[in-house]
Amino acid sequence: MSNFCKRALTIRERVLGPEHPDTASSLYNLARVYYFEQKYEQAESLEMRALSIRERVLGPEHPDTVTSLQSLAELYRTRGKYEKAEPLCKRALAIYERVLGPEHPDTKIVQKNYAAFLKDKKRRGKKAAPGA
Repeated sequence: MSNFCKRALTIRERVLGPEHPDTASSLYNLARVYYFEQKYEQAESLEMRALSIRERVLGPEHPDTVTSLQSLAELYRTRGKYEKAEPLCKRALAIYERVLGPEHPDTKIVQKNYAAFLKDKKRRGKKAAPGA
C-alpha cells in the first residue's frame, strides 16, 4: 500500500506542485499508511507537511486542515506526546464549534476524540491541563 501512496505523491508533486491541496492529500494518505504500519517518525514528518500546506493553501478553518490537526494529534497521542497532542485537539474542537456549531455531527466527533484523548492521558498518569 505504501508503494502506491508514494507513487501517487510523486506524481502529484511533479504534476500539481508541492503546495497543491491534492499533494497535501497524498502526503496525508501516505502518513496514515505509515501510522498503521507503526512507522511513526515517517508518518509525523508527512503529517506536519500536509498540515502546513493545508493551513497555507486552504486556510486554518478548512475541514481538511482540521482533519490534519486531528490526525497529527492522534499520532502524538499514540506516541505518548500529550503536550504536543493537546493543543491540536483543542484547536480542532474550537474551529468546529465556531464554524459548524456545537451540535453539528462533525463537531460531535471531534468532541468525542478530545474526550478520548483526555481519558487516555489520565489513564496513563498524566495530569490534565487546566481548563481542559
